[in-house]
Amino acid sequence: MSATTPFSLQQFFAGCTLAINKPLRWTSHDVVNKIKIAANNLKLKNEEGQPMKLKIGHAGTLDPLATGLLIICTGKHTKTIDLIQAQTKIYTGTITLGATTQSFDLEHEPDTFFPVDHITEEKIFDATKKFTGTIQQIPPAHSAIKIDGKRAYKSARAGEQITMPTKEVTVHFFDIKRIAMPQIDFEVSCTKGTYIRSLANDFGVELSSGAYLSALCRTGIGQYNVTDAWALDDFIAMLNAENKM
Repeated sequence: MSATTPFSLQQFFAGCTLAINKPLRWTSHDVVNKIKIAANNLKLKNEEGQPMKLKIGHAGTLDPLATGLLIICTGKHTKTIDLIQAQTKIYTGTITLGATTQSFDLEHEPDTFFPVDHITEEKIFDATKKFTGTIQQIPPAHSAIKIDGKRAYKSARAGEQITMPTKEVTVHFFDIKRIAMPQIDFEVSCTKGTYIRSLANDFGVELSSGAYLSALCRTGIGQYNVTDAWALDDFIAMLNAENKM
């Protein structure tokens, strides 16, 4: 259900798939929680007169510093979450060369700096070839992957030394859209589980420099596109308006 799809509260509670444009600095859980609270505050009742509670989940986490397409499933559609998460994803963003951060993005400030004078446009385009196809990738230590039953980012924030497992992912394409040194705008299509932050960090290493992810937007998941997504505040307003009709 996109911003252009006809909406009904009955369908919303029974089961639907929503495209939401996640705001910057919100967690995916924040978005789910806001929608759930707004829905339950409507105090709707079923045919038996019992309060209706919304069953809801999201298909694919976005980092707080990422924006863009977040798929929300309600009711019986929550059964499709795994299928949606498995679909190809498309991202646009910006890589900043010449520095690295602990988290591979701007969750942490740049702490190590590298030269960039040797980096040419030809080297940038050539470097993308190494990260196209099936590749081995090490996720960031500041990620939600569980290591020995504990989220990696919790161990990293506590200063603990952890070894992140290498994983195999597929990058369908890695296109450079703009070069304005030290920033590079890109578009990537990839499989589930690909960390764009790790891609940015590894890209810097390949260029004999450093790099971190300075902006990221998920624009597509399978058939869903961010251009059809609801702004979160607009969706909440529409939800309340429907309840008053």
